[in-house]
Amino acid sequence: MSVRLYVGNLPKEQVNRDELHAIFAEMDQSITTKLIKERKTGKCRGFAFVTVPTDELAEQIIEKFNGHTFQNVALKIEKAQPKAKSPEEEQQQQKAPSNNSNNSSGRRGGGKKPSKRSGGSSNTGSSGSNQIQPDPRWADQLAILKERLSAQSTNS
Repeated sequence: MSVRLYVGNLPKEQVNRDELHAIFAEMDQSITTKLIKERKTGKCRGFAFVTVPTDELAEQIIEKFNGHTFQNVALKIEKAQPKAKSPEEEQQQQKAPSNNSNNSSGRRGGGKKPSKRSGGSSNTGSSGSNQIQPDPRWADQLAILKERLSAQSTNS
């Protein structure tokens, strides 16, 4: 199982991926390095990710290189946190069955992006703490419609 490490506090101006990789490659040749850059300027954003094959090697690298000086700055190295999901992705994952691979919402996977529409009929039927709130622009009209619907159902 591979482990991703966050490498922070990199200088933003003159970081070369090969120089950064050379530091960690002395521990193991199977280490991969990904330097995160600005799309427009191509300059380093101040952090990178290093992928190592084992948890033990990850711990050794953290011990050895956390605080290590690279281009006159002390590196900050720790285990990378999983990517945070947007609230829309979390809702879609809760609704989708766990064995359905066609409903994937991964970045590179395939599946549709969740709709940003709000206030639809699917938003009004459930109750609970995770209930989707209606669009505030239509909340008053929605309340009136709910009252009319409840009055109709009690008259029938």
